[in-house]
Amino acid sequence: METPKRILITRTDRLGDVVLSTPVIRHLRRLYPDAYIAMMVKPGNRDVVSSDGHLNEVITYDKYGSDRGLWGMLRFSSRIRGRRFDTAIALHPTNRAHMILFLAGIPRRIGYDRKMPFLLSERYPHTKQEGKMHEVDYNFDLLSRAGFDTRGAERKPHIYTSQEDRVLVDRIMSERGIRKDFIAVHPGSSCPSKRWPPERFAEVANTLTLRTGAQIVLVGGGETEEFSARVLSGTSGSAVDLTGMLTLGELAELLSRSRLFISNDSGPVHVAVAVNTPCVVVFGRKDPGLSPLRWGPRGEGDRIHHKDTGCDVCLAHECVRGFACINAVTSDEVITSAISILEGK
Repeated sequence: METPKRILITRTDRLGDVVLSTPVIRHLRRLYPDAYIAMMVKPGNRDVVSSDGHLNEVITYDKYGSDRGLWGMLRFSSRIRGRRFDTAIALHPTNRAHMILFLAGIPRRIGYDRKMPFLLSERYPHTKQEGKMHEVDYNFDLLSRAGFDTRGAERKPHIYTSQEDRVLVDRIMSERGIRKDFIAVHPGSSCPSKRWPPERFAEVANTLTLRTGAQIVLVGGGETEEFSARVLSGTSGSAVDLTGMLTLGELAELLSRSRLFISNDSGPVHVAVAVNTPCVVVFGRKDPGLSPLRWGPRGEGDRIHHKDTGCDVCLAHECVRGFACINAVTSDEVITSAISILEGK
């Protein structure tokens, strides 16, 4: 295999997916210390990799904004062509990503055999839906199939925060009276089938406050505000609600200071792992492609709660059993895991 000199990594899906791709960035830099390495992400995920010193450039593709529509994609592809990449690695298959790589004239285009795969120069079987390994390992499996040496690869995700993030989080904590011994809680998620009832998060928050004296800080994007409000109402207003107030960089910095992170299955879980914060995570659904085996936190000592309630087929948000699997997880189970981590057991 000819040594690549200019490499483009694409990952234009969700927050957690980008975080779990960061080990690939670090490993490619280790393999090719003199190469020009760039990553293409959605604008909302730029903060995940903007301070990553292993990258030479972060390229944002805004398909709903400046790069919208056919002409926007063509203009964007032309800009990518001007960067003269010789190798592209599409870690997540999308029609647009594959079209951009083709239109940009990148000679070696590596990816999966779905979503217009004929536009790639090399395509490998996409079996992620089987959930037989972790997403990080699927990423390295693609590299290995394409001939990259993956021996000795460090597979832990990483996020680097900026000095500006640190200063802003210092200010937020001071202004909101957040102590150093706080526990971060994220009650939101992308799908109802992944949302543990906010009332149970409130029960966990109240018990941990009483038993450990820890302060509770609620976090999440704007879509989480409704659920954080319900948690807050169940904690007699004792928690601090930062939902919808933080950039991704600020969230990463805040989580790096937290004693513990308690969350549904969601992108911020992987942010917490990347900044070495222990996690307790509640999972729903029986679908192998969405299982803890593929998407669970991989930090040392992290705890996962996931129940099989006997469904033959997971109907996701169209569940007819009232999301029995995620509701089977009790508050006491989560509290026990949290206290065990806090006490170092």
